[in-house]
Amino acid sequence: MQRQGSGGSAAVVVRVAGFVLLLAHLLLVAWFSLRPRDVAWVTAPNTIPLHGLRTVLALGGAEAARLIGEGLLLLAPLGVLLPMADGRLHVSGWASLTRTTAASALVSLAVELLQTAVPGQVVDVDSVLLNTAGVALAHLLVVPAGRTRLRRRWEAGRSSSSAGSTPDGGSPQGATPTISRVPIAP
Repeated sequence: MQRQGSGGSAAVVVRVAGFVLLLAHLLLVAWFSLRPRDVAWVTAPNTIPLHGLRTVLALGGAEAARLIGEGLLLLAPLGVLLPMADGRLHVSGWASLTRTTAASALVSLAVELLQTAVPGQVVDVDSVLLNTAGVALAHLLVVPAGRTRLRRRWEAGRSSSSAGSTPDGGSPQGATPTISRVPIAP
């Protein structure tokens, strides 16, 4: 399967690095999220969207900021690593954001569902919302600018490697003439 805009060995290095970093991050998330906790009691699962966030915001101050920040940052690197592992340079920004956000929502949901089997861990739908929002925010902040920079480098490399071109991008012989189509006589 050929990728759009595969730019040679540099693109392969970026894809492999993205894939390796993605696996390392997912292993770190699994270690952090799926460890059993030694607690005397466990709160009830939160299955009502935004209910837990209201409770956290009621705490106020630094504790609320810490809890919301943890939720936003846990899976945020996926916003950069998933497009990096995909390796496409020429893709719609909205399509990339949608694909990345949907994939991260599924990863977050899987982590929350796996937590049901871990002692001391409870399901919280607000964690899925915060994790997904963090991924979307990271994607919006990093990926469009990074893709633009990589596209410019790739295009600059292509134009400098083309032999016999003029500064305006044309060939030294001038423009290629076009031939009008002549219909076949009856």
